[in-house]
Amino acid sequence: MPHTVLLNEGTEGVTVAEPGRGHTRWRLILPVLAVPVLVLGFLTAGLFTWALSDEGDPREGALQEVPCAEALAFGGASSPAHAQVGNCTVQQGIDTAYTAVLRMPREDVRGWLRETYPNAPEARSDASCGALCLDVSHEDGLPAAAGAHVVQVRVEYENAETARVRFSAFTM
Repeated sequence: MPHTVLLNEGTEGVTVAEPGRGHTRWRLILPVLAVPVLVLGFLTAGLFTWALSDEGDPREGALQEVPCAEALAFGGASSPAHAQVGNCTVQQGIDTAYTAVLRMPREDVRGWLRETYPNAPEARSDASCGALCLDVSHEDGLPAAAGAHVVQVRVEYENAETARVRFSAFTM
């Protein structure tokens, strides 16, 4: 029911509608404001979901398991006889890095290194790198067919019979 407002004594003035019954502009403004807020909320939720996911992208430097023959071949090597080939990975980004972990008879390590890299310097033995080390580049004995720029081999003796060989081949 409309209310009448008295302007002066005895005269009727303007009729005012009951409170809560009129049309406001909020009915038009709220949907327009709600759309960007909802879109921003969905984008934010998607960003957090993507950031927390475990999916590795090889272009972003995630480690990937690879066949050990591939890792060794990148460094111009092949699997040594009597070796147990372990974990082999590749990591790609600006550069490429392959790693391989091998277990082999201790007495076969130097022969395998000489056979694989005949033009490389002799493997050295010093406290800074473990029981035996070899660093090879194209300038000092890395085969031309190798995709790597540098190969590093680090050997640790596990016991009197077994050597653990860590093979790394990478570009720079």
